[in-house]
Amino acid sequence: MPLKIDEIDLALLESLVKDGRKSFRQISREIKVSTPTVQLHYERLVNIGLIKGVSVDLDFGKMEIQTSAKLDQIKYKTLKVHKIKLDKGMLVKITCDYCNGPTHSKPSILKVGDQERFFCCSSCKALYKEKYRGRIESLSNK
Repeated sequence: MPLKIDEIDLALLESLVKDGRKSFRQISREIKVSTPTVQLHYERLVNIGLIKGVSVDLDFGKMEIQTSAKLDQIKYKTLKVHKIKLDKGMLVKITCDYCNGPTHSKPSILKVGDQERFFCCSSCKALYKEKYRGRIESLSNK
């Protein structure tokens, strides 16, 4: 089952789109929720794969012409511009971290260290735990 985007997720994403350099504290003041709430929502969106990274927006007018032209070529080749309007209630597809299949119902979640892993069924969760038992134990002991 896809994850539903709530009001906090939407406000967080819009704030990051405007300026990806903002701290969690700045965003929390802007959207009027606590800093830990912003951090939890951000980490959840990263864990499910919606937030892949934060990119740099350069002012090419402040660079030498040759450097600017080279960077502009790199930007043109590597960036994919997605024109998607963010709305409350949008759904995010979640794939199983073990079999890479879709999660058709509420995903089974395993917290490993400071990250969450999502599974389509309890079998995939158990197989994942078995496969990565040593790593999971080492992260749990820290």
